[in-house]
Amino acid sequence: MKSYLKLNNEVLNHYNRTGKLDLDKDKEGTRRYFLEHVNVKLRYFIDTEEKIRYLVEEGYYDPDFLRPYRMEFIKRLYEKAYAYQFRFPSFMSASKFYESYAMKSRDAEEILEKYEDRIVIIALYLAQGEEKLAERAVEAMMSAYQPATPTALNSGKRARGELVSCFKLTMDDSMNSIAENIGYCLELSRLGGGVGVNATDLRPLGDPIKGILNRASGVMPVAKLLENSFSYSNQLGQRNGSGVIYLNIFHADIENFISSKKPNADEKIRLATLSTGIIVPSIFFELMKRDKDMVLFSPYDVYKEYGKRMSEISISSMYYELLDNPNIRKIKRINARKLYTEVKKAQFESGYPFEVFDDNVNENHALRHLGRVKMSNLCTEILQVQETSVIHNHGTENEYGLDVSCNLGSIDIHKATKDEQFEQLIDTAMRLLTNVSTMTNIQNVPSVAKANRCMHSVGLGVMNLHGHLVSQGLAYGTPESIIFVDKFMEALNYFSLQSSMRIARDRGETFQGYEQSDYANGTYFDKYVTKSEEPLPDVVTKALGHVPLISREMWITLKEQVMTYGLFNSYRLAIAPTGSISYIRNSTASIAPCTEKVEIRDYADSRTIYPMPFLNNDNLSLYKEAYEIDQFRMIDLYAAAQKHIDQGISMTLYVTDQWTTENLARLYIYAWMRGIKTVYYVRQRLQTMEECVACSI
Repeated sequence: MKSYLKLNNEVLNHYNRTGKLDLDKDKEGTRRYFLEHVNVKLRYFIDTEEKIRYLVEEGYYDPDFLRPYRMEFIKRLYEKAYAYQFRFPSFMSASKFYESYAMKSRDAEEILEKYEDRIVIIALYLAQGEEKLAERAVEAMMSAYQPATPTALNSGKRARGELVSCFKLTMDDSMNSIAENIGYCLELSRLGGGVGVNATDLRPLGDPIKGILNRASGVMPVAKLLENSFSYSNQLGQRNGSGVIYLNIFHADIENFISSKKPNADEKIRLATLSTGIIVPSIFFELMKRDKDMVLFSPYDVYKEYGKRMSEISISSMYYELLDNPNIRKIKRINARKLYTEVKKAQFESGYPFEVFDDNVNENHALRHLGRVKMSNLCTEILQVQETSVIHNHGTENEYGLDVSCNLGSIDIHKATKDEQFEQLIDTAMRLLTNVSTMTNIQNVPSVAKANRCMHSVGLGVMNLHGHLVSQGLAYGTPESIIFVDKFMEALNYFSLQSSMRIARDRGETFQGYEQSDYANGTYFDKYVTKSEEPLPDVVTKALGHVPLISREMWITLKEQVMTYGLFNSYRLAIAPTGSISYIRNSTASIAPCTEKVEIRDYADSRTIYPMPFLNNDNLSLYKEAYEIDQFRMIDLYAAAQKHIDQGISMTLYVTDQWTTENLARLYIYAWMRGIKTVYYVRQRLQTMEECVACSI
């Protein structure tokens, strides 16, 4: 074992032996890593000009994005980045950057970029020739803003992938649409994307085709085709593609769908690698509450009778009408509680399916007059209007709707509270994300390209909540921690709206359909302009640092500005689970509690130890792990954040083998009642076994 890995691993060994931390071992391991690995492989240049010239001439950097800038400015930007005197705070952060993000020579023998170099290139690339924005981008990224992995990894490179790696597609009930969407999945998986597909509109097993009864094969064979597509299109053999398929819980194929992830499922329906998610309308929980049977329907009947797809209607609003309509077949009756018990069993066994609470999403949606949010993405935080494409036979032009690419970035909460220019930080992040949106053109998936062009959607999120709370002496899930989240996310919402308004004003352009939104008529702002204002606990004020409190008067002014100038971005906020980018920034992931105080990550034949940020021997007891935290209080914290987020939050639930299906069902119902929009994985830990269960997406 290399000396730096041995030193890093000693952190865990010492902790396991004594219950105490020896973080000096991690610091020494980081120092040795640079001496023995990074500095040995690093290519040195005489100056910035030689570095840029070499990397352009050798085909590492795309010269086009550099042309708008003067060399003197580029040099100055490098000086600005290096003036921060950045140092990696942990071995994990340093090794993650240099192993996964820093540009290397084609034979991988030389490291061609330091951390500051990558930051400058991202800034220059995303600023698109705007020198002031490039300067602000360096400031933001050296402070608290972190672009998502595909943006951080690919910006500026000549041989690069896309700046985004998350997509959502809608599938129609036709062979043309099924075939087209499978092709899209192959293409997006080839690009390294994770893809969500909505199968709610496919007719179920046994439905008629062209009037002939019992001919439809149902959803599951299509799911198997999707799974095989992701396995086949595997990014040059580096890893399988990743995807998720969603189905409404009132769809007639729902029982096989739920069973498909169970380890003992029939091979005809078993999905080994494809993730699954269910869409759950509020009427389902009402039927559960009353211990009633539910009726499963066919989307084929719904479309024939109403001219609308099943994904385009509110099941909660139309359920009893569907029951009373003689033209809508009642394919099967099943007790709602019994079905949900099967869902919980599947989640205990596999972590799946994810859940989307349909009415929580669509009733609290500023764009609800434009259409419905039909599904979520692979990580359950993206919730945007989609329009189904109509795919015709060859020779007839297709009618492309709106699908989704996820343009993501995150704010380090701890660093943001230290930034004296919080407003500018959020504005810079929004402008960089907006440029990612306008620069992204997935030509081979026209519905995604069209939505990007028309809607300018982005997803600004946050990370390092648990780390920051511990740094302030706050326990996760306490009333004070929830107040902090409420006020921080309100400020993030306010300044992201302000930024989007200013972009719309400066460009003279709003997103498509803005006039029909709750932003345009002002009703979106009602909850803010009438809110009560109460003094905060001192500990919360201290934890907020430089994050300003947003007053009613500020909201009233912003409301008037938005109604005057509009918004450029149809969607602004979404909290992804983060992962690699959290490690680089030495942060806790997302707003989730940590799963281990001293985390273990295995990569190939080596093991890396990652002590949580700010962890020391004085706050070990304060840094509670996810499985020790009251999950109901965790949901309260997520609900405080969700109030201010126009999309969703990737929320994983953490349970032990002592939980029952009834306990788990109560937790989900509580999440639904608190306004949570989606639930990602259920992670279970045996009380007799310690294991790392941190999400790595």
